Amino acid sequence: MFNNNSLNKLRSLILILIFFAVIPNLNAQNSLDKNLTISGTVSSAETGEAIIGAYIIVKGSTDGVVTNHYGYYALSLPMGNYTLIYRYMGFNEIEKEIQLKESVRIDVELSETSSEIEAVTVSAEGENKNVSSSETGVTNIDPKDIEIVPVLFGEKDILKTIQLLPGVKTAGEGGSGFYVRGGGTDENLILLDEAPVYNASHLLGFFSVFNSDAVKDMKLYKGTAPAQYGGRLSSVLDITMNEGNTKKYKATGGVGMIASRLMLEGPIVKDKGSFMVSGRRTYADLFLIFAKKKEQRNSTLYFYDFNLKANYKINENNRLYASGYFGRDVFSFNEILNMNWGNATGTVRWNHLFNEKLFLNSTLIYSDYDYKIGFAFKGFGTFWIKSHITDWNWKEDFQVFINSDNVLRFGTNAIHHTFKPGEVDVEGTDEFNDIFVDDKYAVETAAYISHEWKISKNLNLTYGIRYSNFIVLGPGKVYQFNDFQTPVDSVEYDTNEIMQTYAGFEPRANINYTFNPKHSVKASYTRNRQYLHLLQNSTASSPTDVWYPATKQIAPGIADLFSVGYYRNFYDNTYESSFEVYYKDIISTIDFRDGANVMLNQYLEAEILEGTGYSYGAEFYVKKRKGALTGWISYTLSRTMREFAGLNYGNPYPARQDRIHDLAVVGMYQIGKRLSVSATWVFYTGDAVTFPSGRYLVDGYMINLYTERNGYRMPNYHRADVGITLKNKERKRWESSWNLSAYNVYARKNAYDISFRTKESDPSQMEAVRLALFRIVPALTYNFSLK
Repeated sequence: MFNNNSLNKLRSLILILIFFAVIPNLNAQNSLDKNLTISGTVSSAETGEAIIGAYIIVKGSTDGVVTNHYGYYALSLPMGNYTLIYRYMGFNEIEKEIQLKESVRIDVELSETSSEIEAVTVSAEGENKNVSSSETGVTNIDPKDIEIVPVLFGEKDILKTIQLLPGVKTAGEGGSGFYVRGGGTDENLILLDEAPVYNASHLLGFFSVFNSDAVKDMKLYKGTAPAQYGGRLSSVLDITMNEGNTKKYKATGGVGMIASRLMLEGPIVKDKGSFMVSGRRTYADLFLIFAKKKEQRNSTLYFYDFNLKANYKINENNRLYASGYFGRDVFSFNEILNMNWGNATGTVRWNHLFNEKLFLNSTLIYSDYDYKIGFAFKGFGTFWIKSHITDWNWKEDFQVFINSDNVLRFGTNAIHHTFKPGEVDVEGTDEFNDIFVDDKYAVETAAYISHEWKISKNLNLTYGIRYSNFIVLGPGKVYQFNDFQTPVDSVEYDTNEIMQTYAGFEPRANINYTFNPKHSVKASYTRNRQYLHLLQNSTASSPTDVWYPATKQIAPGIADLFSVGYYRNFYDNTYESSFEVYYKDIISTIDFRDGANVMLNQYLEAEILEGTGYSYGAEFYVKKRKGALTGWISYTLSRTMREFAGLNYGNPYPARQDRIHDLAVVGMYQIGKRLSVSATWVFYTGDAVTFPSGRYLVDGYMINLYTERNGYRMPNYHRADVGITLKNKERKRWESSWNLSAYNVYARKNAYDISFRTKESDPSQMEAVRLALFRIVPALTYNFSLK
C-alpha cells in the first residue's frame, strides 16, 4: 500500500521524531534511571467510571501529569517523600502522603462535590487548563451545561450546544449540522467511541443522533488535533459514551413533548465491570391515529436511538470494552412515500498495560450508514432509491510515559471503505429495469507519532506527524471525458486491483508559552487531508446526501491551518477568556459544475471541479465558570472564499458558510438549590446564496438569469431562547425535575428559504417569497433519576 519512496520518507521522519523525543531526556538520563514510577487510575467514587483529564500534582512543585482517556496516569519521581494532590473540577480533591522507595500503583476514587451550585457550574477540565495546555482551538463540553441550555423542542442536544462556541456555526435554522472555521459540514470528523458517524442528524436535521444521557465526555478540536486523528479538514468532535456504574444499579430518563428516553446502568461484577443501555424514541406518529384524514392515519413519523456499552476489568493490566449505537428515522405517507435512514456503529477495545510506562489501546470499529426512499405508483410498482457506506477499521494506539515532562504517542490504523453511491430497485413490475451506480472500494491507512514535551516551567511543545495513504480498489471503471462531460473512453479494473493511490504527510505542532498561571500565548500549525467527500443535492443537508471517495478524477481535500491565540483567566479562574486568529489555506477542494446532476449519475466525476480557497477569522470568547451566574459570550469575525476555474468566471466567490459575523450569548443562573433559569441569544450574518439576477424569454417561457455564484445574502438571523428548570424535592432514591423552555421567544420570522415566483398582478415581474419554519416553540420535559 506504500511505495518504496513513501516508505523511505516515513522511516526517515519517524527516526527524526524519535530522535527529538529522546534528545530532551539525554541530559537527565542518569537521574531518570534512578527514578521510580507512581501509576494508577483515577475514577469516580459514585460510579466507578474512569475520570478523563484528572490532575495528579506533586505538592510544592511544578511536577504533575494528567490522566488519559481511560483514567490512567504515570508519574516519574526520584526516591523520597511526597504529597500528591489528585484534583478534578467538580470533585473533592485528595492529598496522599507517599514514601517512595519503589515503583508503586495507586488507584484513587474522587467523590463529587456536594455543593449544588458548584456541581452545575464547573466544567470538565482543570481550572487553568485553557491557559496551561498547549492545545489551541480545543473545547471540552460539560454535559451539565447541555442539561439546561434551551434548545429546539426541549431535547438536550450536544451538536446544538457546540454551535454556541466561537468558530462553530450552525448549518441552518434549528439544525444539528455545523461549520467549523470555514469548512463544510462534511469536513467534521464526528466520533462516537472512536467510530465515525456519517450522518449525525435525525428528523431532517432538527435533532442530533446523540442521546445526552449516554454521553460521558465530549471534546471538540477546531484547531490542530493530535496526530492520532485524521481524515477531515476542519474539526474533530470526539464523544465518549458512559461506561456504566460499577457500584450500583441506576435508572435515568425523561419524558418530553416530542420524545422520551431511558438509561439503565449498573455493575456486571461490582468494581470490576459494568454495563449501560440507553434508548430514546419520538412518538409524534402515535397521535396520527387521531387524524381526520385517512392518508394521515396511514402515515408514520418517528426516530429512535439505542446505545449500549459494557466493560470488564480482567486484571490490573487488562480491560475490555464493547459499545454500540443503532439509530433510524422512519417516515411514510399513506403507503405512497417511504423514507428510512440510519446509522449503526460498533467498537471493541482492549486496554493493555505492558508496564507502568507503556499503555496500549487496540480497537476494532464498525460503522455503517444507509438510506432507502420508496415511491409507490399504482400499477407501476414501487421504486426504491438506496445508498450505503460501510467501514471496518483496525487501530493500534500506544502511549509511552517517558517522564513527567515527556509523553510519546504512536500508532497505526487501517480502514476498509465500501461505498454504494446509489441504486434504484424496482419492485412489483417488469416494466422498468433496476439502475445501479458502480460500487466503490477503498483502503485508507495511516501511521502517526507525536511528542508532548514540557521544555521548561513556561514552555510546552506538542509536535508530531501523520502519514496517510488512500487506495481506490477495483472492480470498477475509470472514464475519460471530453470538454462536454461526455465519456469517450474507459479503463476497467479487476477486483482488488489498484485504480488510484493518494498519500501524503500531515505535520502538526502546538506551542504554548505561559507567562504565569493566569495567561499564555499559543501558536499552532497543521496539515489535514480528506479522502471522502459528501455530495449534496441541495444547499441544505439531507439524508439523501451521498458519501463518495476520492478517485482518479476527484482529488482529495488538502488544507493548511495556522492559528495564534492569547489566553487569560481572571479572579482565581472564575472567568476565562481567549482571543484567537486563524488562517486556513485550502490547497484542494471540490464543487459541482453549474446545473450538475448528482443523484444516480454513473458519470458523476464529470460534474465535479477541483479548486482552491481560503478562510480567515478572529474568535473572541469569555466564560464565567463559577458562582450562581455562569455562561459565556462568543463572537467570530471571519471570511471564507472559494475559487474554481469553471465557476463564477474564474473569480473568487463566498462559500455558502461565509458568515462574516457570528455572536452567541449564553447565561445560566442558579436560584437556590432547586431552581435555575437559562437563556441564549444568537445573531449571525445571512448565508451566501445564488439568486437570479434577471429573466429572459425563450419560446414563450421565462428563464431565470444567474450571474454571480453566491453573490447575494439571506437576511441576517437572530433569535432568543429561554428555559427554566425546577428540581423537585429530593427523596432517598428518587430525583426529578421539570424543564420548561421556549425557542425563538420573540417569534422572529427568520428566513429558512427564499424562492421566487411571478407576481400575480404583473406576470413580467418576479417577487421573493420567504419561508420561515419556527415562531415560538414551547417545550416541557420531565426528567428523573432512580438510584
